[in-house]
Amino acid sequence: MIRLHHLSKSFRAGTGVKRVADDICASFPPGRAIALLGRNGAGKSTLLQMIAGTVAPSSGRVVTQGTVSFPVGFAGSFHNDLTGAQNCRFVARIYGVDTDDLVGFVEAFAELGAHFRMPLRTYSSGMRSRLAFGVSMGIGFDTYLVDEITAVGDAAFRQKSAELFRARMAHAGAIMVTHSMSQVRELCDAAAVLEAGRLTLFGDVEAAIAQHERNMAGSARAATG
Repeated sequence: MIRLHHLSKSFRAGTGVKRVADDICASFPPGRAIALLGRNGAGKSTLLQMIAGTVAPSSGRVVTQGTVSFPVGFAGSFHNDLTGAQNCRFVARIYGVDTDDLVGFVEAFAELGAHFRMPLRTYSSGMRSRLAFGVSMGIGFDTYLVDEITAVGDAAFRQKSAELFRARMAHAGAIMVTHSMSQVRELCDAAAVLEAGRLTLFGDVEAAIAQHERNMAGSARAATG
C-alpha cells in the first residue's frame, strides 16, 4: 500500500508559485494497476517522483508498505562511461539481486545487440529507454512506478513491453503515468486524476477517463478564450 498524508508540493514559476500537490490525502491499494491521469504540467511525474522518494515534498509525507520501484525506465542514475551490462550490474548490487541474472534478463529483453557491451554515451534515447525498462522490470518490486515507458520502441517492442508489464502485475501493483487511454484500458484496473493539485481516485477506469477528458476539454476552452 502507498498512502499520501497531507502531501503538498510547490515550485517557483516566474513571478508566482505553481502548486502541483495541494494537501493530498489518498491511499493506493496494493496489487492494483492504477493509471495516473492529468493534463500536461499537472504534476503527474513530480507526484510519481515524490512517491519514489527522489523528489521531496514541500510538506506532508508518503507512507509505503512493501518495496516500491524507482520510476520504471528512468535512466538518470546510469553512468555514461559504463556499458549497458556494467550499469545492470551496478543497479543489481544496489538492490541486492543477482548480477548475472539481471544482466542475462536485460540482455535478452532489450535487444541491444553489441551495444549492450558498449558505453551508454553511444546509445540513442530509445536504446537508453529499452535498457532502463529492462532493468526496472528485471527486479521484483511490490509496486512499480511507470512513466510513459511502454510507449518506447516499435510496435513489436511495445507489445513485448506490455506483455512483460502484465506478467509483473500478476504478482505486483503499479502506478502508471500515461497519455494513452488505450494503454489505460488495456493495462490498468483503477485510475486517479490529478487536477489543480487535487487527486481523485476512481475504482472505475472509464469514470476516470471521462473526468480526465472533461478536464482536458475545459482547458482547451479556456485556452481559446
